[in-house]
Amino acid sequence: MAPKTIRLGTASPATQATTAQTLAKLETIARQAASKDIDILLLPEAFIGGYPRGTYFGCVIGSRSQEGREEYLRYFQNAVDLGDTVGDGAGAGQAWVKRELPSDAVPGYIGDSNVPNKRGDGTREELERIARETQVFLITGLIEKAGGSMYCSVVYVCPKLGIIGKRRKVMPTGTERLVWAQGSPATLRAVSTTIRGIRVNLAAAICWENYMPLVRQAIYAQNVNLYLAPTADGREAWLSLLRTTAIEGRCFVISSNMCVRDTPTTNGDTTTASIHRTGETNGAPRDISPLTQANTHLRRRSGATEDGNDIALPCSPPPGLASRSRGRRQSIFDEDGNEIVLPCSPPLRTASRPRGRRQSVFDEDGNEIVLCAHENGEKKSSATKYPVATAPAPPGVGLTTTTIPAAAPLTTTARKQVPKVGGGFTSRGGSAIVSPFGDVLAGPQWEDDEGIIYADVDFDECIRGRLDLDTAGSYSRNDSFKLEVRGLDLSPLPY
Repeated sequence: MAPKTIRLGTASPATQATTAQTLAKLETIARQAASKDIDILLLPEAFIGGYPRGTYFGCVIGSRSQEGREEYLRYFQNAVDLGDTVGDGAGAGQAWVKRELPSDAVPGYIGDSNVPNKRGDGTREELERIARETQVFLITGLIEKAGGSMYCSVVYVCPKLGIIGKRRKVMPTGTERLVWAQGSPATLRAVSTTIRGIRVNLAAAICWENYMPLVRQAIYAQNVNLYLAPTADGREAWLSLLRTTAIEGRCFVISSNMCVRDTPTTNGDTTTASIHRTGETNGAPRDISPLTQANTHLRRRSGATEDGNDIALPCSPPPGLASRSRGRRQSIFDEDGNEIVLPCSPPLRTASRPRGRRQSVFDEDGNEIVLCAHENGEKKSSATKYPVATAPAPPGVGLTTTTIPAAAPLTTTARKQVPKVGGGFTSRGGSAIVSPFGDVLAGPQWEDDEGIIYADVDFDECIRGRLDLDTAGSYSRNDSFKLEVRGLDLSPLPY
């Protein structure tokens, strides 16, 4: 008998100018998925509401600007209201799912809000309509507001039952914590659906939650066979994490990340180029917040590569300090985290008494290569190597090929399928589907904000994989190691 398969799909669309337009885009994608007989479709983190890439909301330590507060207000206004409560970061749970909360209608007001049990702004109802009409099980990221806070959330939308569960991100990453509240671990609870007689147990970890081993283990413990990873991380390393997760959990893994073009978009009634421009988050180059200029002194300038490595740039002396400036070490870090020391420019006003400086680079195996030394203003070459790692230098690496001039841009070894931020894109996507054995079944989907990728999967593969690895069962040595998550029921779902 041929195995029964389910078609999993994902895409890399970008947030549109308004919430209404984003929902219309979601419906278009869902209808495309239905035309391809896709059963389950995952869309990116913060797809509805927008990912605030590159903005800092006018905040530095000790100061907030009025313009930043206005930007935060606009972002909050464009977050969606699903009619849920704060509830210790978990919301109202099943009471919200089952629509058991009282209506939020204002007494005496005649309008849509007077409809019994009407809660929120209608986004929930619109998502449920799209799933119902397309018969596609939808999982999408969104920015949800409840009380005075915003949460980075994911909803599970069943074509028959409507929304059957909701995740709130437990740990916003870095400066995401400035605008997103922490969700409760109780929302890590997996949900189930049945498609063509096949039971699918699914749960989502959002973006860098996937780098939290205990979050992953909490999901594995619930006997999931479909692990969802909506994200804003489009680095090469992300695919490695997906493959590791699939092998660890012996489950299928789907990831979805927005493909965002450089053209600024609008959100609501105000242009917010900063929401989508290249900026600080998960390894993309940072926009440095303006610091106070009153106490001016020499500052280290830096940026970051797409892999999250810090780049120390040459320091320019601030106005008024030319008479007392000193030579500074200049360096960058390559994509493997090795520091590359750049040739030092002579400091200002010291031409009469130059000092010798060691100049060197590190090759990709971590070996230091001394380039030259300045002695009495004369350049002397040296071929001395100071080994840092025992591995030999690869062919072609030497003094004539690794010399980097001062202030040169960072270059990296070209790799197959590795996207580089730029070239018309702020984020290049990278959505993918991976098997329980770590095989990439579809994707990564680079530079494509219109298409859908998909794969037909046999969920019996998850059981076959547990012949030798059951991370949440006997292989975990649960007789010796115990995991408890406050507020979360870790009871495994049935097959």
